[in-house]
Amino acid sequence: MRSIWNGAISFGLVSIPIKLMNATEHHTISFRQIHTEDGGRIRYRKVCELEDREVSQGEIGKGYEESDGSIVPITDEDLAHLPLPTARTIDIVAFVPADRIDPLQMESAYYLAASGAPAAKPYTLLREALKRSKRVAIAKFALRGRERLGMLRVVDDVIAMHGLLWPDEIRAPQGVAPDVDVTVRDQELDLADALMDTLGEVDLSDLHDEYREALEEVIAAKAAGETPPETPEPAPGGKVLDLMAALEKSVRAAKQSRGEEGEAAETAEEEGEEAASGSASEPEPESEAEVRHFPRRKTSRAAEEKPARSAPKKSTAKKTTAKKTTAKSEPKKTASTAKSTAKKSTAKKTPAKKTAARKRTA
Repeated sequence: MRSIWNGAISFGLVSIPIKLMNATEHHTISFRQIHTEDGGRIRYRKVCELEDREVSQGEIGKGYEESDGSIVPITDEDLAHLPLPTARTIDIVAFVPADRIDPLQMESAYYLAASGAPAAKPYTLLREALKRSKRVAIAKFALRGRERLGMLRVVDDVIAMHGLLWPDEIRAPQGVAPDVDVTVRDQELDLADALMDTLGEVDLSDLHDEYREALEEVIAAKAAGETPPETPEPAPGGKVLDLMAALEKSVRAAKQSRGEEGEAAETAEEEGEEAASGSASEPEPESEAEVRHFPRRKTSRAAEEKPARSAPKKSTAKKTTAKKTTAKSEPKKTASTAKSTAKKSTAKKTPAKKTAARKRTA
């Protein structure tokens, strides 16, 4: 890594020579401005207003504009001699617990590397002291033309520093919170907790910039003369009419996406469903099963007996129909049916008598 600042950490009377390096980098895709008619590049040229000519970077310096429009030149030598003890020093002023730092204050992150072999021992001493105390160091330093606040902490075996905003640079959140009184029920909180537990944790290394990947696909397709991929249809949405129902659906959707099904997937939302409906949903299937179960037992015996007795009649009738003509078989069927119906309605006959009746009908 290339260092962007050289100085020292002031740890009481201990001075640790260090090099400052950027700990982060941006992977955004940058665009150039072009002339839409012919694709020519649009460039900005640095021109001196007095001489009306383009100047090189070596001819450009810094200046402060007064209220009347006049410019006060400020050289690098002027900045190097600022009356600040932090001009080339990261001055540690306190050690505090890490939770004392509001994440809103955090800005850029840097790595601090020991500059040379003599700095290795005091560097390691500060690193191990931070580890054992489980605290972070608050420091002041000057970088890029202004004094800044920093927080030193240990990352693996390296001391990292986060640039911090000054407390007066954090805006108060006035007028941001909802201006109406809202009551959140315990059942809604339970479902929200169930949704949080279902979503669980995530390994941040698995997350990636999908927008940049999609943009790369578009650029590759345009470069190859192909049609850029179409934007997928967004998921259908709607107004949230029932917060409880929306939370329950969210829990189910999260579990389905993680492949959690069965009893383990239903357990987390039982409390929310009972609170929303007032009763459990299990008794209804059981009562329906009982209602359907008993009628089958009452009608099953009659259904078994009737086909057993009527089956020979159907088979005999079919055989008779095959031997006789259609005109003759229809009256015989009607007559036999009427006779069998009359016999069944008056009294029950033995199988032997019914067999005889079938023979006569044949």
